[in-house]
Amino acid sequence: MEDKNSSRNRWLHIRLTKEEFDFIDKNFKASACRKRSDFVRRNLLRKPIVMRYRNESLDKLLQELIQLRTQLNFMGNNFNQSVKKLHTLFEIADFRIWILAFDSDRNRYFSLVEEIKKHIENLAQKWLQS
Repeated sequence: MEDKNSSRNRWLHIRLTKEEFDFIDKNFKASACRKRSDFVRRNLLRKPIVMRYRNESLDKLLQELIQLRTQLNFMGNNFNQSVKKLHTLFEIADFRIWILAFDSDRNRYFSLVEEIKKHIENLAQKWLQS
């Protein structure tokens, strides 16, 4: 969609104060333009500029979801370790019954954890696309 870049053979030199340059640079970094010259050219020619923005509430939500995912991973690891230790106690008859019942609970727990992880990943992908 760009004009022919090869035909740009004219130079425009300008001098800026530090404050002016910082202002332009700050706006350039907030835009979706990849090059500063493209950003300045679009400004000078009054073409539309796509600005990036962050939704702060979505940022906070994403941080909380990341913490939740981390905690779920820790819980899953601890859960696995405790079940492995319980499996070593197979000599005791009462523990066998408990372990078999606990095994179905474990499977249900891990399926829920995987579902939560998928939802977190979907939210993260949507956030990164915006």
